[in-house]
This record gives sequence, C-alpha cells and structure tokens, in this order.
Amino acid sequence: MIHLISKYPRVQQKIKAELIDNNAQKDLSLERLDSLVYLDCVINEVLRFSPPGDGTFRTLTVDDRLPESGAQLLAGDQVLIPFINLSRDTRYWSIDPELFYPERFLGEDKNHHPYASIPFGSGHRQCIGQDLARFELKVITARLMQYVTFGDGGPQVNVGGHIQSMTIMPKHVGVTIEFDQ
Repeated sequence: MIHLISKYPRVQQKIKAELIDNNAQKDLSLERLDSLVYLDCVINEVLRFSPPGDGTFRTLTVDDRLPESGAQLLAGDQVLIPFINLSRDTRYWSIDPELFYPERFLGEDKNHHPYASIPFGSGHRQCIGQDLARFELKVITARLMQYVTFGDGGPQVNVGGHIQSMTIMPKHVGVTIEFDQ
C-alpha cells in the first residue's frame, strides 16, 4: 500500500481530503471508517494491482478442454489460477488494467467480473482472514494518512521487480516520509 501510494501523490491527497470531509481527522470509529468510500477503492486497487498471493490450485472434477488452445484437461489434473493474470486481463477491465487507478471502482469497473480480482482466492478455499486483512489495511492507512505523506524514493531505490513466493512483494521499496503539520 505505502509503496504504491508513494508513487501517486494525487491518490494520497484524495484520501486525506476524504478523511477531512468525513470529519474522520481524529475519530476513526466504525461509522467513520465505513464512510471512507475512496479509501475502499484504493484498497481494492492495491489488492488488484499487487495481490498478496500469486495464485491458487484447483483439481478438475471432470474432463475439459481449453477454448483457445484446445488443450485437453483430464479429471484429476491440477490447474493453477494466477491472480495477477486475472487482475491484469484486458477482457475484464474497461480501464487499462496496467494503470494504477483506484477510481475504476467508482465508475466503469465498479461491477467487474467477480473472478477478475480475487486477491484472497474464492469459493470454499478463500482466505478466511480476508475481512480482517482489509479492515487492518483500512485502519492503518487511514491513521497514517492523518499524520504523514509518503513520497517516491526515486528510481535508484525503486528499481522494480517483485519477489514471488507464497506472497508477492516489491523487490526494492524506497519511500520518503513527510510528517504533516
């Protein structure tokens, strides 16, 4: 979250404005947190743009065939569903999926395909802690945005790339922190 919003000062300004508009500057009650719609969009975009996990496996229960390649799949085969490919697939997003754009969840892409963004998995194997994770992310981000502004550490530090294992995280992260008055 910090890494991505440090690159987009406009996003931080909008979060801060929403906090002020909703009188949440000091009070972060549940009602106040629920009213932070733009922050929800930012969280959805962060999770779409950089999902915490890389994918999930499913075991086929019936024979099937892939539509484009015609590859034959047999019952019992395991299939990898990569989250990042779904969340960056142009067939499922009206706005360029390579673009970090939280407003997509306010407009054209608000009603995206339900499986286009599944950062915590889906179905009976979805992460049972996803609601807690989203809530923690929202509280921590709101509280941080009340006191600090993050800046991009520059190309020397943020050289790109990701470390991929059970989770996906940026390889090099460098941000500046400015305390607000």
